[in-house]
Amino acid sequence: MAQGRDLRGILFVLAVLFGTAVVWRDLRYDFAFSSDMRAAEISRRTKEVTLTSTVQLTETATVLETVQLTEAPVVPDPPEKASAAFVILTRNKDLKDLRETLVQLEDRFNRRYNYPYVFLNNEPFSDEFKERVADVVSGECRFGLIPKEHWSYPDYINQTRAAEARKDMEQRKIIYGGSESYRHMCRYESGFFFRHPLMEQYSWYWRVEPGVKFGCDIDYDPFMFMQQNGKKYGFTITIKEYIETIPTLWNTTKRFMSEHKDLIPASNLLDFVTDKDGGYNRCHFWSNFEIGSLDFLRSERYLAYFDHLDRAGGFFYERWGDAPVHSLGVAMFLGKDEVHWFEDIGYYHGPLWNCPKGATHKAKKCWCPPEESIETKNKHWSCTLDFVALGTTTKK
Repeated sequence: MAQGRDLRGILFVLAVLFGTAVVWRDLRYDFAFSSDMRAAEISRRTKEVTLTSTVQLTETATVLETVQLTEAPVVPDPPEKASAAFVILTRNKDLKDLRETLVQLEDRFNRRYNYPYVFLNNEPFSDEFKERVADVVSGECRFGLIPKEHWSYPDYINQTRAAEARKDMEQRKIIYGGSESYRHMCRYESGFFFRHPLMEQYSWYWRVEPGVKFGCDIDYDPFMFMQQNGKKYGFTITIKEYIETIPTLWNTTKRFMSEHKDLIPASNLLDFVTDKDGGYNRCHFWSNFEIGSLDFLRSERYLAYFDHLDRAGGFFYERWGDAPVHSLGVAMFLGKDEVHWFEDIGYYHGPLWNCPKGATHKAKKCWCPPEESIETKNKHWSCTLDFVALGTTTKK
């Protein structure tokens, strides 16, 4: 009898040990399950173990608690995003430069936010272009063809006169003076890109050009910054325009202001674009980088200004750039508190840099040269410090 009881005791111990080994083996295997499947399977096996040993239940409960802590982490909510997109006017032949720019933009900012891209071209994009661009970005890519009426001569433009103007400016060696396509581009960026059907769903845009560089981490969302702080227009670089390209732009703008006084608010930024005697100082925001409100560009007042300029013909009879046009529109219709210098965004468009300095340069992991930033190196060409120095923008 004693031998029988001893034998049964030995068998019971062996059974417990065997059961323990099986449970631990299966729990290790359970880590390959998805979290939902694993929880259900462990729950079932725990009930089986309960019938075997209360000691084993305690150990299993400990394992279960560990699994729940490590396999169900708290997932942070996705960041709030603006109704916004990058907009890029580009051509198939720009693919190499564009990809290099997009890789930097993604690495420095958009891989964390996944904002979409709108690519616009006056000719159809190739399949290769679409595929190779999509390969390097995180956001949705949309490719649009510019309507012919937005990239052609209006019927009120004398094309013979326009051709003569191009020839004259080319002979005088004025930058892009002989280029017809450059003029169409400037007119399009001044008054049409925001009307493209692919842009209709957005409230904010960030203009990007092939070949530009981003020299610092952008560790916040500039779109949301603009939206939450009442900003309408953001820039990185200011510069003075070549007067040879815009000889009548200021007088044309003054006529508009005289005829549309009701559209010009008392609080404006005209001090930025004028000198002490009221003359035009040629200062403008370099529009190859701009983050702005599409509602502003779609507004009655801005569209009225663009139409006034377009009818005057200076996009073709001279060589009006979209940068001074945007800047004069901003100066007339916005106050200083609605315009923002993104001093902390390292940005390069040959040959000019905007580069943060000091602690900001280090904190944002910048590789750009702060001593090359235009407002430091070329103060006589830059208007940025003049913008910063402006106090109230209320006109008396």
